[in-house]
Amino acid sequence: MRIGQLAALAGVSTRAVRHYHHLGLLPEPERRANGYRVYGLRDAVVLSRIRRLSELGLSLEEIRDVLADAHGRELREVLTELDADLARQEAEIRARRERLAELLEHERLHPDDAVSPEMARILGRLPQARGTMAERDREFLALLDTSLSDERRPGVLDPLLSLPETGDPAFHARVLEVYADLDAFAAEDPDEDDPRVEELAWRLIELTPRHLLPADGLAMPGEDDPFLRAFLADFSPGQRLVIRRVMRLLDKP
Repeated sequence: MRIGQLAALAGVSTRAVRHYHHLGLLPEPERRANGYRVYGLRDAVVLSRIRRLSELGLSLEEIRDVLADAHGRELREVLTELDADLARQEAEIRARRERLAELLEHERLHPDDAVSPEMARILGRLPQARGTMAERDREFLALLDTSLSDERRPGVLDPLLSLPETGDPAFHARVLEVYADLDAFAAEDPDEDDPRVEELAWRLIELTPRHLLPADGLAMPGEDDPFLRAFLADFSPGQRLVIRRVMRLLDKP
């Protein structure tokens, strides 16, 4: 058989056959005087094995190891690992489809809706307010959801999940009022001694349930922290003063 006939018999391309030769998966056959390769039935058997194992999901390197083990011990090990990997992928795909089904139930979707289920519940407990501060709050939480490591997620998200449910109108009214006052404060340029800065800072802190705040204070990042600088740069001078005051107050027990 010529290379084209062999490839057609095994259902692969001639390019694949040459690639398998290059990798040592398929031994090079004898050549005629004119330089053409001549293949036999044994070559077709090996090539069909390569195709079947590849269709199962084995890498070419794994196929090389399997073909080198005449008793199939390597094949059993590789297939067991492959089956476990496929089971993990299947579970991940199932979880992703369940999350997609939840999102598709929404009448209107926002890009930040595609957060983790835990963060989606947290965002669902925030009032649907309009305005800069409300939007920044949600954007920051969505960013936090993306940037948290698996180790830190429970310690950060679990307390937030204890925020009051949407059925607490008094809490939500206070949140909306603070959002509105902070939006209005964007037009102000107060100094650090302005009493409104302290008042707004305390109103923000009072919205945080006390059990979320450690007794020894929060370990807040320093002013030179690049994330903090980028976060504060998104606010007006007056709003930055309020946020810095909040951080200083929370940094103390």
